[in-house]
Amino acid sequence: MLGVYLVQIYLANLKAAFKIARMIERRDKARLESLLGSFPVVGLVGARQVGKTTLARMLAEERPGRVIYLDLERPSDLARLAEPELYLRQHEERLVILDEIQRRPDLFPVLRPLVDARRRSGRFLLLGSASPELLRRSSESLAGRIAYHELGPFCLAEVGCEGNTADRLWCRGGFPVSFLAGSDERSFRWREAFVQTHLERDIPGFGIHVAPTVLRRFWQMIAHCHGQLWNASKVASSLGATVPSIQRYLDILEYTFMVRRLSPFHANVKKRLVKAPKVYLRDSGLLHVLLGIRHLEDLIGHPSAGPSWEGWAMEQLLALLPDSWQSFFYRTRAGAEIDLVLLAPAVRRPIAVEFKWSAAPRPSKGFWLGIQDIQAEQGFVVYPGEEVYPLKENVTALPICAVERVVQT
Repeated sequence: MLGVYLVQIYLANLKAAFKIARMIERRDKARLESLLGSFPVVGLVGARQVGKTTLARMLAEERPGRVIYLDLERPSDLARLAEPELYLRQHEERLVILDEIQRRPDLFPVLRPLVDARRRSGRFLLLGSASPELLRRSSESLAGRIAYHELGPFCLAEVGCEGNTADRLWCRGGFPVSFLAGSDERSFRWREAFVQTHLERDIPGFGIHVAPTVLRRFWQMIAHCHGQLWNASKVASSLGATVPSIQRYLDILEYTFMVRRLSPFHANVKKRLVKAPKVYLRDSGLLHVLLGIRHLEDLIGHPSAGPSWEGWAMEQLLALLPDSWQSFFYRTRAGAEIDLVLLAPAVRRPIAVEFKWSAAPRPSKGFWLGIQDIQAEQGFVVYPGEEVYPLKENVTALPICAVERVVQT
């Protein structure tokens, strides 16, 4: 059903489809080409429908006759891999793209000897809708031979801040078809279909067998505690499940790029630190569809508006971080709290970031206590305004549309 609906959207709005291609090209094409120039195998991972296939086809079009593209969901392409070693050896001078690689994990052990026998960069591009943790066979079989690049949904740095673009991205989320849909209603319907398909087709396709109704209820519970400390016992009790089952459900959504689990920062301070992680839905549009929020007007008046904006703003920043940066949150039993703590190799001390859905952001006492505890190099309070101004020495109020300044520290 989702495939039919996507076809309708693309036929109704070819201009939007062209925009998707151009935006994906701008943000990730150069990075992917760089990795293909350095590693024999590159894994391009990310959630369904973020544009992995579009990006791979762009690369193929620029290499006419030098690329083999195989979609592992198509029976005809699977038939060509009945004897994978023989088939792939015939094309050792070409870039072989294997789309939806998680459906054939048995190919990973086949790729290793092929790579070792003919060692050159850019031999295989593997597209997967699961994280490297779920595709652990690849890390075991291809250690030292593979590099991963995650393609995420659109972020604010890519779509810009002109007009109501930021609010639109917040409300609809960053999945290309959802963001560029002709109306809020079309966007909402697409996200509804996405959730259903993810539960009924995508997750079983990974070899994971959980009743879709159970996992949907769990996903909705996560939506209602978006940005809060993870309490597996409480969620298990509400769902009538065991704690190990609940932890497994969370792993499933995390490994398929639906959920972000943010770990606590264990600073070397004599404080009683919170040890539980925080849990966020990574895409605000999926958060809103699970909460039944269709339009921006409904969102602004909803009790979850503040947590939703804070989680969305955090994702805009995290999308800009170099691979070498680390991200945490900080909280103590005494009340000190920082939404996001960043560690960068070039910065001696942590960077503290707070997110406030307010035109006049006022950090809580807990934020200032946290700044002192971790001895932050610099602090930022990100808010939906337009002016950059100091709050205290080394602490700056920063508009969401200028959030890249955190990375430029």
